[in-house]
Amino acid sequence: MSLFRAISNHRRLRLSQLIWLVLVPALNAQQPAAVTVPQSQATTITLNEAITRARANEPTFAAAVAAAHNAALDRSIARAGLLPSAVYHNQFLYTEPNHCPLSNKICAANAGVASPVSTGSAIIATPRFIANNAVHEYVSQGQVNETIGAQQFNAVSRASASLAIATAELEVARRGLVVSVASLFYTASVSSRRVAVAQRALDEAVSLTTLTQQRETGREVAHADVVKAQLQQQQRERDLTDAKLNADKARLNLAVLLFPDPRTDYSLGVPDTPPVVPARSDVEAALAKRNPELQSALAKSHLADLNIFAARAAYLPNLSLNYSYGIDSSRFATYSIDGSRNLGYSATATLDIPIWDWFATRDRVRQSEFNRNTARTMLTNTQRKLIATLEENYAEAIAAHDQLDSLNLSVATASESLRLTRLRYVNGEATILEVVDAQNSFTTAELAREDGIVRYQTALANLQLLTGTL
Repeated sequence: MSLFRAISNHRRLRLSQLIWLVLVPALNAQQPAAVTVPQSQATTITLNEAITRARANEPTFAAAVAAAHNAALDRSIARAGLLPSAVYHNQFLYTEPNHCPLSNKICAANAGVASPVSTGSAIIATPRFIANNAVHEYVSQGQVNETIGAQQFNAVSRASASLAIATAELEVARRGLVVSVASLFYTASVSSRRVAVAQRALDEAVSLTTLTQQRETGREVAHADVVKAQLQQQQRERDLTDAKLNADKARLNLAVLLFPDPRTDYSLGVPDTPPVVPARSDVEAALAKRNPELQSALAKSHLADLNIFAARAAYLPNLSLNYSYGIDSSRFATYSIDGSRNLGYSATATLDIPIWDWFATRDRVRQSEFNRNTARTMLTNTQRKLIATLEENYAEAIAAHDQLDSLNLSVATASESLRLTRLRYVNGEATILEVVDAQNSFTTAELAREDGIVRYQTALANLQLLTGTL
């Protein structure tokens, strides 16, 4: 029975395999073929290209751009206020007519009755409201209006000052965006280099572990050396994992500003040799000409002066001019019933002279003076802060630049120390602890050099942003 069951099971298995071989190709034929997408080459991004891409994706900068455009349109609107406005005015007025008794002689005469009668009333052509001209009135006129006053001219100056402020704030937003992009750019760059340092440290640790195991096999060292080397290797493996994770985070943070899909593959084009620190005189000259914070403070101070003039302009009279041409008649036609011409024109000139407003204008002037004092205080404070910021950034750039040679020398010295210590360990003249210490010193020196490079790059970028050269 067991043999028979085995043969039956074997036949069932062969039958199921046959059915599977027949059905699978049919099912695969019904499904659409997978599309093979070619791998795109990683895009190399420089700092300038990263800044250009970020301008199109960063919302705060987009809001500053919109504010600058709106300020330019406000100035155009203020300029249009100096020009005459024209409108084609069309209107129909209906007023209830007057009713008068026919017993009145005048009413009877207006109604066309020969003699007064004792009963009845008649509708006459005069309107009931004395402010209206006729029962039916048609107005179709082209009107030109112009108002001349100090307020209108001051509005253009204030709009120009507001545009200057918005332009300066736009530049501030642009530089703030550049600061963020530069920080993320250099952070991502140094993170990738940290991965290379961690990989080299891991390779060195693996090599040391192999060496200690070989020496243990040759009974040259104790097993404790192998344990110490393995602990060092395990730590370097964890360091490499953390370095890769930090690099991925830095790349994603930068990619959010650069690409529609943050997972886009890209590489960073960082120059091997960073530029030198510019001369102090050039930095100071550029700061005086192209600093947006200073330009914004100057524009705000100028706007505060214009606001005082705008408040004082309420003491001055305003002249309004109006010219109308068209029809204002009880008949919508070029000519009236008696043949007279309905088309005509009228012109008015109005001079409004302010006399008394319960000191409201005086209070507005005082408010504007308080705001002007605040704007001047902000201007002087901005100037002092810029001087201090220039001193700090320039000193930081000089110090970071001077330390680059020292950091490179430390890396070379640590590398040579590791090489010599490893040779002494192979010859039995050094302990495993000395080798591990030399490895740690070499890795620390390399990481310090990477930090020094990004420190100098960041300091130089801040200095360039302060002077408007980046």
